[in-house]
Amino acid sequence: MKFKRKKDTRQRGTHTHGCGSKKKRRGAGHRGGRGNAGSGKRGDAKKPSFWKDTKRYGKSGFTSKIDMDNETINIAELQTKIDTLVKKNKAQLNNGVYSINLSLLKVDKLLGAGKVSKKFEIKVKYASKSAIEKIQKAGGKVISPVKKKTEVKPVKPKAE
Repeated sequence: MKFKRKKDTRQRGTHTHGCGSKKKRRGAGHRGGRGNAGSGKRGDAKKPSFWKDTKRYGKSGFTSKIDMDNETINIAELQTKIDTLVKKNKAQLNNGVYSINLSLLKVDKLLGAGKVSKKFEIKVKYASKSAIEKIQKAGGKVISPVKKKTEVKPVKPKAE
């Protein structure tokens, strides 16, 4: 087994040990200071490289507790895909009514873009008002859409 000699022993007798001028290895002076120091007036060329570092700069440290990344699907898209979903046994066709549970497809919200020409019975977590209205006009129904809670302010009792 061969052993590689340490760099400092290999550099003996070379006066600068492979690091340029004699002064350069003394502290952080030759690089404008430590860390991001030296990125001021004369170091403008260095600044863009600091800005790219997203770990140090930009927004960080807080994420909202409210999950806003809902997967959505429009009625028009659902209508074009429904026949393939029936073939894949992800939806059922009973007496001309397509029944589907969108949570099994990892869809959280049903949106109302498009026209409805088929009868649907859809189970979904959220649904827009226009989607519910269009499906009901076509003779279908949306099961258990979560409705937004309206805040009720407590009434303070009157002092008598």
